[in-house]
Amino acid sequence: MINQPPAGRGRANGALLVLLGAWGALIPFIGPHFGFAYTPDKAWAYTSGRLVLSVLPGAAVFLGGLLVLSSDGAAVIGGFFAAVGGAWFVVGAEVMAVAAPGGPYGPGSPVVTPGAAFAPATMRLLEHVGFHSGLGVAIVFLGALALGKAAIARLAGGRHGAPATTVTQERQYGQTY
Repeated sequence: MINQPPAGRGRANGALLVLLGAWGALIPFIGPHFGFAYTPDKAWAYTSGRLVLSVLPGAAVFLGGLLVLSSDGAAVIGGFFAAVGGAWFVVGAEVMAVAAPGGPYGPGSPVVTPGAAFAPATMRLLEHVGFHSGLGVAIVFLGALALGKAAIARLAGGRHGAPATTVTQERQYGQTY
């Protein structure tokens, strides 16, 4: 991994983070088209809950994925943005229930359409995993992976904090023991 060229590190992570961020931000709006929704079950219906619990964390993850894709220096910040956005997908609904009880920031109720492919309990589980917890856990994992890869690349490039003259001397004369 460390011997890869810097531009090649984290490309798959960055691309997956971009896709998952777009999914998280858009699924509340396009999910009703195929029976995968929380109330209100109308496509492209805006609510404050969708903004706070889906659009904003999805945008943070999307931006984080773009930063991971852009450069090794920005990958640390991008991995952090993605991990924070993913954590919000997991705990955001519970935090908002405590911070603004009875307010407009709830996710809504899972919708089970008649004739769905799965039983109502299974659809509720799939909607919760696909909208919040499962999505967030996958994003936190990929964000942490990108963050770790960037940190290792930085350490390997700087020889674990050795002064620049030592690194130059090792390249010129070989490593001394």
